[in-house]
Amino acid sequence: MNIDNVMTARAVNQPPKPSTFETYVSCKDYVVSNEKFDLLLDDNLDLLLTTPKPTTKDLARYYESEAYISHTDAKRSWVDKVYQIVKNYSLKKKLKLVNSFNTDRIKILDIGSGTGDFLKICSNDGWKVTGIEPNEKGRNATMSKCGNSEIALYKSLEDLKKDSATFLSYDVITLWHVLEHVPNLDETIFNLKKLLKPEGVLVVAAPNFKSYDAEHYTKYWAAYDVPRHLWHFSQTAIRRLFFFQSMEVVKTLPMKFDAYYVSFLSEQNKNKKNNYVKAFLIGCKSNWKARRTREYSSLIYVIKNTKKWF
Repeated sequence: MNIDNVMTARAVNQPPKPSTFETYVSCKDYVVSNEKFDLLLDDNLDLLLTTPKPTTKDLARYYESEAYISHTDAKRSWVDKVYQIVKNYSLKKKLKLVNSFNTDRIKILDIGSGTGDFLKICSNDGWKVTGIEPNEKGRNATMSKCGNSEIALYKSLEDLKKDSATFLSYDVITLWHVLEHVPNLDETIFNLKKLLKPEGVLVVAAPNFKSYDAEHYTKYWAAYDVPRHLWHFSQTAIRRLFFFQSMEVVKTLPMKFDAYYVSFLSEQNKNKKNNYVKAFLIGCKSNWKARRTREYSSLIYVIKNTKKWF
């Protein structure tokens, strides 16, 4: 472990102080309900919490929208088409990343698999694939898309646990923009550790509220996406949350395309119209500033079980 990680570990291993909660920003759901929500800052974790937090039962209705593109393969507009082109490029980058961890391509679990694109590309590349997707439309799209591929697909972690033949340890577990959606954060991280082989790798991608585009758009920032996003992470929050489960972030990678896409959606939220040029410029500025600050619009965290270093 390098000295930066040692210092981080020592910092987060201090006795926890009582958290205080102040409103960081107030925003609304621009996709489904137009309801207003506050984001409270937990100053102990450097984490934002959506409040009021919908119940697990109520959450489902906030996903019922054709605008929610993670559960659709829409190619109606040129924006949809550009999104799909970028998505296909990103899928290849994701596959290259997971292949760098395990050249034997053994067992991978993708949580929040959406329409199944990542499952399919991994299966085609030789991985033994398992997916979890709570949304019925997403599961149906996955089964239709993947055809006869040998993919095990479940509605929840609980359903996966019930299938004793499948509930085994995984070499790689991925959550692509999923951790911010889970109702029970600590329980989810605990279960992720249990599912991961001792030498396995966990990959978490999440928006970063410390990025320049988040700072620029404030309450209009599309990656807040309340109330579907229940938690809003900084790099400090991710490191601390996983450190408490004896796991460490060993690498952080940027998702540069997110700055442009999120800025485009944020312009719609703010001005009720498309402003492609301004969104592109804000995306460029966000990525340019992040070259120094490392605070990209979204980040990929590569996480492993902590090795003893003391």
